Amino acid sequence: MIRIAEIKLSIDQNEEMLKDIILKKLKVNETDLKGYTIYKKSIDARKKDQIQFVYTLDVDIKNEDKVLNRIKDKNIIKTPNKAYQYVETGSSKLSYPPVVIGTGPAGLFAGLILARMGYRPIILERGKAVDERSRDVADFWKNGKLDPESNVQFGEGGAGTFSDGKLTTQIKDIRCRKILEELVEAGAPEEIIYYSKPHVGTDHLRRVVKNIRETIIALGGEVRFSSKATNFIIKEDKIAGVEVNHEEVIPTEAVVLAVGHSARDTFHMLYENKIDIQQKAFSIGVRIEHPQEIINKSQYGTCWENSKLGAADYKLSYHARNGRSAYTFCMCPGGQVVAAASDEGGVVTNGMSYYARNLENANSALLVGVGPEDFHDNHPLAGVFFQEKWEKEAFKAGGSNYHAPAQLVKDFLQDVSSTELGKVKPSYTPGVHLTDLRECLPNFVTETMKEALLELDKKLKGFAMGDSIMTGVETRSSSPIRILRNQDLESNIIGLYPSGEGAGYAGGIISAAVDGIKVAEAIAKKYAPLQ
Repeated sequence: MIRIAEIKLSIDQNEEMLKDIILKKLKVNETDLKGYTIYKKSIDARKKDQIQFVYTLDVDIKNEDKVLNRIKDKNIIKTPNKAYQYVETGSSKLSYPPVVIGTGPAGLFAGLILARMGYRPIILERGKAVDERSRDVADFWKNGKLDPESNVQFGEGGAGTFSDGKLTTQIKDIRCRKILEELVEAGAPEEIIYYSKPHVGTDHLRRVVKNIRETIIALGGEVRFSSKATNFIIKEDKIAGVEVNHEEVIPTEAVVLAVGHSARDTFHMLYENKIDIQQKAFSIGVRIEHPQEIINKSQYGTCWENSKLGAADYKLSYHARNGRSAYTFCMCPGGQVVAAASDEGGVVTNGMSYYARNLENANSALLVGVGPEDFHDNHPLAGVFFQEKWEKEAFKAGGSNYHAPAQLVKDFLQDVSSTELGKVKPSYTPGVHLTDLRECLPNFVTETMKEALLELDKKLKGFAMGDSIMTGVETRSSSPIRILRNQDLESNIIGLYPSGEGAGYAGGIISAAVDGIKVAEAIAKKYAPLQ
């Protein structure tokens, strides 16, 4: 195959023109062209009056080497072979199948790779299967009835199931494409393979995670729901088993610990078992909500209504005078703000979009970094305590009924409580309570956000729109701990492999899935598949 980069089409041109461009660039006849696929597609909106789609194509053509030798263009190369390669398996014998704890991206992909390699993993999920889980979440959003074991944080697919389903990542890893291919095989839209900013949407994700589960089972694995890991059996600093629901013990020599960033009771269990944990920086703040139309106009100018462009997104950051940074995170175009609590008596917000991204509002987290110096406690779980404090304050500020505290941007900037809504209707359910967000966020966070709002408005016109809604609090942007591991990806307990976002080694669906695959590979390198 030949790879051609930097092929550009205006938004008025259609993809049928790509064929003619290929023939012209390679200087070949149509009969020489066997076919082509899109490797990457992105939008270049730097010039609002000249928005373009930019393509990288993989072309199958006759006399490939001859064409490559003739063409001297840095954007035309031989397509690199970056297909995922399964690792060579080890020789040590397993007496029992490996156990994977958690079905978020890290656990799901660790389990999938282990299953494909013949290890017949047992996967434990404290929450419910995705269909039952979705009903519990809907009940919470409608009626404020929280199930601590089945919610936005806990259940099949992990926290990412109720999100925008973003598949972007900053890491450059060959495993990334393997993950996208597995997602497509499980029913995700095929274009996620090549879009520069792919997303699945919560509606597709719910189907995809179910299909991955069925694949694991078909390959000899086992998936158990409502099965919380309540303790570890440790002998001579080695894993010997996993206690489930304080009842059953599953014997095993290898455990993938992929519990997600909200499994606070599990974090306490790890601490009690003397598993090495350290504090980790994370971020807290709010969800800020604008009309999607405002974002589209700011990002796409006069082309904002062009259906080819879809709902616009943004990613912004600002370094404040106090030395702290504010930034947007997990932006959800055409989405909604969701209730994401997992503990009784706390309010947590997050963002979610369906695949179509066609709802009225856009939302994003507006966050400020916090670190161990802010926790004022040397306990390894001090970051957890910090999160819990502000989630409880948000619960009180919202009315102690899982309604979320909210404030209009114009009132937030003037340090006055909001008393009535403006043009932006908040999407959070079961509802919001207008108040002053200073009641449920540290002063340094609100002061940083106030300064950032005005500066970010200069980068994205309308960001500080007075009627925009800020809904608090968002505290679960990443894990407040890191579970230490060595070069073999094991903790200080042999056979225990911390993985993913909850363990402090990832920050999103793709990076968590990559880390899950790495841990699966570490187990495979050590042990032979089960007979």
